[in-house]
Amino acid sequence: MLEKLLEKLEKAEKRYEELNELMGLPEVLANPEKMAEYAQEQAELEELVQAYRDYKKLTKQFEEAKALVEESDDEELRELAKAEVKELEGKIEEAEKRLKALLIPKDPKDEKDVIMEIRAGAGGEEAALFAADLFRMYTRYAEKQGWDVEILSSHSTGLGGFKEVVFQIKGKGAYSRLKYESGVHRVQRVPITEASGRIHTSTATVAVLPQVDDVEIHINPDDLEIDVYRSSGPGGQHMQKNATAVRITHIPTGITVSCESERSQYQNKERALAILRAKLYEMEQRKVREQIDQERRKQVGTGERSEKIRTYNFPQNRVTDHRIGLTSYRLEEVLDGELDEFIEALIAEEQARKLEELGS
Repeated sequence: MLEKLLEKLEKAEKRYEELNELMGLPEVLANPEKMAEYAQEQAELEELVQAYRDYKKLTKQFEEAKALVEESDDEELRELAKAEVKELEGKIEEAEKRLKALLIPKDPKDEKDVIMEIRAGAGGEEAALFAADLFRMYTRYAEKQGWDVEILSSHSTGLGGFKEVVFQIKGKGAYSRLKYESGVHRVQRVPITEASGRIHTSTATVAVLPQVDDVEIHINPDDLEIDVYRSSGPGGQHMQKNATAVRITHIPTGITVSCESERSQYQNKERALAILRAKLYEMEQRKVREQIDQERRKQVGTGERSEKIRTYNFPQNRVTDHRIGLTSYRLEEVLDGELDEFIEALIAEEQARKLEELGS
């Protein structure tokens, strides 16, 4: 392992042992708040320290077995030691992978539910149809993960596309996997509206926002302009006779959100506020990222809509992620929610980058 990473592990183990000593002091035992603080810090270090100790134990065994191979005069013993060396090499490699994963700082948003927005971009009706394809793709992916999907608002077109669709995905770790989907998605295919059979290029934008709690983003009620209107739901016995749909405008930023999925005005208002909080939170996070390092906006997961992140090419049955140069010739399966190949590769790329930063 890199020397810098080993130094970080040594410091973590030293701090863990120091916390053990601190929690045994009479003045700490008499102070419940300080005791809880130290116990929390130790609990956060425990898995990393134990993994490091396991790693050190394996490396010690490896050195002892290697020494036997080089120094023993007993041929039978040397053969046994060679087999042990080979076995330990594999175990050490796995232990290093585990340690590197534990060293990477966790994103506190990773376990959150998400609010996703898909909007048709360039390409007219074909872009709207592509937006509907993307919505189905994420819905199918969520189903495979055992997550729940709920549409919050949508504006459909006559041919079954979406000008815009906003939906919520609830499930453990939803943001940790879907955050890489933010950006511009491009499709290349012959539109059903094209009589001459020419291949067109259309786009749709995807935004993935972590759902945030009231305490994380405070919204001043005086900054809100709230309108109510009739929902554009199905007709017949379900026709909305009252104005239950809600549109909220955040005056300081100009952000407008709406929700019409529920039958009561109160429920739609609460859902619209949830979308607004997520947007304001993402806006603040983006400001922080830009202040820290403008170049980081080019990295995986920034969600910059100006970036073309993926192309879906129908004539070649090809899907290409431009951020990592990964191409799959399983277009139908990908659009049916088989996204793990891309998500796992994007996670690995981000982890490698963070490890490089840790080791520098």
